[in-house]
Amino acid sequence: MVKDATREDLLEKYNASARAVTTLNATVELKPVAGSKYSGVIEEYHEVKAFLLAARPASIRMIGQAPVIGTTVFDMASDGQVFRVSIPSKNKFLEGSVSLERPSSKPIENLRPQHLLEALLWPEIRKEEPVLFEEFNDEAGRFYVLTVLRGGYQTEILRKIWFDRSELEVARLQTFGPRGILISDIRFSSWQPTNASAEGSIPVQGFPRAIRIERPHDDYRLDLQIIKVTLDEVIPAERFKLEPPSGTEIIHVGEAGEEKSAQDAKPQGAHR
Repeated sequence: MVKDATREDLLEKYNASARAVTTLNATVELKPVAGSKYSGVIEEYHEVKAFLLAARPASIRMIGQAPVIGTTVFDMASDGQVFRVSIPSKNKFLEGSVSLERPSSKPIENLRPQHLLEALLWPEIRKEEPVLFEEFNDEAGRFYVLTVLRGGYQTEILRKIWFDRSELEVARLQTFGPRGILISDIRFSSWQPTNASAEGSIPVQGFPRAIRIERPHDDYRLDLQIIKVTLDEVIPAERFKLEPPSGTEIIHVGEAGEEKSAQDAKPQGAHR
């Protein structure tokens, strides 16, 4: 049994969902599926329990703990401009610009908290953005697809939003970079109702309990199983702040792909 909808119906539904979630407070289980970037930290524990906070426009904080013993595996944050990652077991603290695209050769230095943001806080489709509408059917199901385009010198794909026609819920979000490069491929399933915030400012709505994030050019896939989630509650700004612990090696992840510790950084022009 499938449901029918128009392009306008889906645009309205998607934007309403995007606008409704301004903050998120969740308990999740993380499991790396493939690749090395996250598994370099997580795979030895198989699964990691994490506490996750997110707030518009671009704040996120996630603390991962080892199962049973509860020690911190990582603590990461981003404010939309700078990302910070603390790895206590390695005694390292990483920081760098969120615009950094070139991956490091060291797996733990490719952790990027902002990669989770677009899976949790969706960007709205603006009125000036052209949107194409199509049906897509295969053995996995029947879908509607909205393709959002970016203008400029040459029109290119910006995002694809897939709706499962069985319930008209978002099943997949794909984000593309210049020249059609697939930046992220996020799949959603197990949609369930969630409670309003403590203040009761939003109605009960649906939220996916299973999210898979795939970043092909960052060489990882990550499964998030959401155990508990509260939407649109007030989260104090200080809960997103992450400072390096005393005695930790601070590594500045540079745009040239060179990682330098604060202790070892040499002044410009120094002899090697």
